[in-house]
Amino acid sequence: MKGNIQPKISVVVPIHNEKANLRILDREIHHALRGKSLSYEVIYVDDGSTDGSTEVVRDLVEHNARKNHAIYLSRNFGQTAALKAGIKKSRGEILVPLDADLQNLPADIPRLVSRLEKGEFDLVSGWRRLRQDQVLTRNIPSWVANRLINFLFGIEIKDFGCSLKAYRSAYLKKIDLYGEMHRYIPILVHFQGGRITNEEVGHRKRSSGKTKYGLGRIPKVVLDLLLLKFLLDASHKPLHWFGGLGFLSFILSLGSGALAVYLRLAKEVSFILTPLPLLTVFSFITGLIFLSLGLLSEIMVRIYYGKGGEDYFQERITRGQ
Repeated sequence: MKGNIQPKISVVVPIHNEKANLRILDREIHHALRGKSLSYEVIYVDDGSTDGSTEVVRDLVEHNARKNHAIYLSRNFGQTAALKAGIKKSRGEILVPLDADLQNLPADIPRLVSRLEKGEFDLVSGWRRLRQDQVLTRNIPSWVANRLINFLFGIEIKDFGCSLKAYRSAYLKKIDLYGEMHRYIPILVHFQGGRITNEEVGHRKRSSGKTKYGLGRIPKVVLDLLLLKFLLDASHKPLHWFGGLGFLSFILSLGSGALAVYLRLAKEVSFILTPLPLLTVFSFITGLIFLSLGLLSEIMVRIYYGKGGEDYFQERITRGQ
């Protein structure tokens, strides 16, 4: 990155085939932040665009090299990878992701940052109360996903799908993003002890380009949430998690075996006439498998922490005089 002065704010913009929006977006970002007594940088991450977006980004950087920076990925790796690259190269104390589709308003950035600077929160999440998207394919799935996430993780965020958020960058630097986990960064910040609030932001209809999301992402979202729930719940005490499942399997095995014996002795029902013996054996083996997985996972966790891994996030240190 060019420039020696560390910026206060880093705006990270992942881009994939958004040529028609980029110059407008760039003007709006600088108009929103210039003159606000806020030092900032804008990091454009070109995620393998093929529509000419790359050339536009190069031109934007060339004409404003003091504020604009660019990262060019060799191919389309996805929004999570692009955001991860931008986070890694960012220098600001506050990081603001922003989609390049012009639906979010850069003019809302100073308001999000202002709430963050008061020191009460570590994440200010944009809330598109008047969302300008198709109800069936975007709004309803988003509403369901928000309710599900809040139920599973106990986080009061009104709009997980809104990319416009302001984070303390220290929290993001600790998160290892992969797959499509960019959608669930607030969950990971919450898991680190981050304090979260909501702030209403504006939203516009997409004027050009094509949305990358639809109903087809619903199964992926559900699977990602189940994976994340498992990782967060079982990461510190995997033996408790797998052992609990193994214990339930052993109880089922014992119960089905006892019932099979009762039917044989009291009712003279042959073992081969019921599925209970098979269920007994299957449940017992399943219990052993769960218990073995728990033990192996516990060993791996202990090795990780034994080599200096951390299970906490250190926000700040204060020293006495």
